[in-house]
Formats: sequence, structure tokens, C-alpha cells
Amino acid sequence: MSKIYGLTGGIASGKSTVLNLFRNHNFIVYDADYVARDVVKLGTLGLDQIVE
Repeated sequence: MSKIYGLTGGIASGKSTVLNLFRNHNFIVYDADYVARDVVKLGTLGLDQIVE
């Protein structure tokens, strides 16, 4: 059975460093910051809805 862990913390607390360490050890990771940036790219529905 797989385990799921959550990684949280404040700004500049080392979350990205730990995430990269997980990646380097072949963990499957879900980076919510990456997804959030993708959702609000110029020309996306997500950004258009925020602007409205």
C-alpha cells in the first residue's frame, strides 16, 4: 500500500528543497505551486475568471 505525505510550511522554509530531495529519490510528487502557476498563465480561463 502506498503512503501519501503532505509538505507544508511558510515562505522560504525549505519546501522546494525537500520536494527536490524527494524527486531525486524517485518519489512521485505533486507540486501545487506549479499547478497554480499553470492555471493563471496569460490567456487561460483561470486568469480570465480572476480578472473578472
